[in-house]
Amino acid sequence: MATALAENTIATLKVLRQSEQGAFLDGGTGNTNDDILLHRDQQTTPVTIGDEVTVFLYKDPKGRMTASMRLPAMSVGQIGYVEVINRTSFGCFVEVGTERGIFMPHAEMRGRPQVGEKVWVRLYEDKSGRLAVSMDVDDAMRRAAKPAEAAVLGSEIRGAIYNITAEGAFFITPERWLAFIHRSEMTRSLKVGEMVKARVTYKREDGRLNASMRPVKEAALVSDGDTLLTYLGQRNGRMPYSDKSASDIIKAKFGFSKAAFKRAIGHLMKDGLVYQEEGWTFLTDKGKEAFLKANDGNNAKGHHEEECGR
Repeated sequence: MATALAENTIATLKVLRQSEQGAFLDGGTGNTNDDILLHRDQQTTPVTIGDEVTVFLYKDPKGRMTASMRLPAMSVGQIGYVEVINRTSFGCFVEVGTERGIFMPHAEMRGRPQVGEKVWVRLYEDKSGRLAVSMDVDDAMRRAAKPAEAAVLGSEIRGAIYNITAEGAFFITPERWLAFIHRSEMTRSLKVGEMVKARVTYKREDGRLNASMRPVKEAALVSDGDTLLTYLGQRNGRMPYSDKSASDIIKAKFGFSKAAFKRAIGHLMKDGLVYQEEGWTFLTDKGKEAFLKANDGNNAKGHHEEECGR
């Protein structure tokens, strides 16, 4: 007994007859009503009666099994960076080069990718033999990756994030290098699938990289200090945060780690711009002058740019 053909599968079928619409392929039942239409628009090359044609099977809007010679751009087990083209209550569909998108169930998602976003996926066959995709790509990434021998410490790299854990984010570069950004080295929240730029901070023995979104310490010290000085200046010179505050509160409020916060506060205290008392941080008179001077400078710059733009 012939195996029933299923949608979202790839099959090699014989061309039985031609019509104005296209070619009809053997549905495997012996009943011509079950033959499958390969429309002329879905033929990548002309076909003739007797040809064996490899096609992607899907159902048209009327629920009829239909064929297309446009096959997935990747094979089962391979990974690809693809666009989400539709969402349903059961999951979403992604563009892989076929006439219709390939389904990704909720259980195979990481986060909730939205239409128009791109994510890394792996093509697989589900228990019924239908093609589907999963965002569980870690093993496939490791197999596809290359050692980052040519990477230079301190240089900028970019890539698309394929996984985010409690520890941080993993991404792959166009050179197929794998890199990791620890949460303490992030300057903002990240999403699986998004492109990110980071600085190489460490080359690991296994050929992978550690990276940071933060500027080098000297620049970060000034940048973080300016952030805190501005925050204090805009709040009457006081804030209920100090080097005794919890790290998660500091991260949520300012976007940098507790260690970076303490370095910046220490730098401001050394310069006599702030002092701490009972868990609060206050601007000194010198700090208030520094804030006003910086604010006047920014205003003057804005006025100058406005005048130049007239």
